[in-house]
Amino acid sequence: MMELIRNYFPELEPAKLEKLGQLKPIYEEWNSKVNVISRKDMGNFYIHHVLHSLSIAKIINFAPGTRIMDVGTGGGFPGIPLAVLFPECHFTLVDSIEKKIKVVSEVSKSLNLKNVNPLRERAEKTDGKFDFIVSRAVTTLPAFMSWIENKISSECKNSLPNGVFYLKGGDFNEELRNIKFNHKIYSISDFYSEDYFETKKVVHLFRKT
Repeated sequence: MMELIRNYFPELEPAKLEKLGQLKPIYEEWNSKVNVISRKDMGNFYIHHVLHSLSIAKIINFAPGTRIMDVGTGGGFPGIPLAVLFPECHFTLVDSIEKKIKVVSEVSKSLNLKNVNPLRERAEKTDGKFDFIVSRAVTTLPAFMSWIENKISSECKNSLPNGVFYLKGGDFNEELRNIKFNHKIYSISDFYSEDYFETKKVVHLFRKT
């Protein structure tokens, strides 16, 4: 599976690739204690969780100093794989469920990720502003945007405008009609050839100017 990641990210430094390679055994150990990933899904760990998370990195190369919040991070996706790729960015991984944040904290320690701040909190109550909010389809887009629209910083330091990168599958055009933000949709199948990604998208939402 590491060959698969190397194939899709050929410029990845060996140290980062090594950390990504450590993810599965760490998660297997923690998943035996706290079920944060479906056990039948562990066999597809790198495709369903790591590569899916890293699809955001196919769209944007976060500038050093970028502040990113992962809302409803669960066991740490997409936040932890992205934090491995972008060690000079700061990641706040938010979930309201204590046992999930415990796993995020322990995985971060195991990988020595100094750029991850696990936080047990509801997104709408989180302090601070962020350049980007990332998430894996925790709710409908209108509901999600109502939680976080006032958390997005107006000061832009990246090649794409500040906003949200939302990993979502299926048809969500109706949801997008009820949102005040601009959007651009990226098909993950443009980046990866696995069947799993055929209907999966990354939605970039950003303020209208």
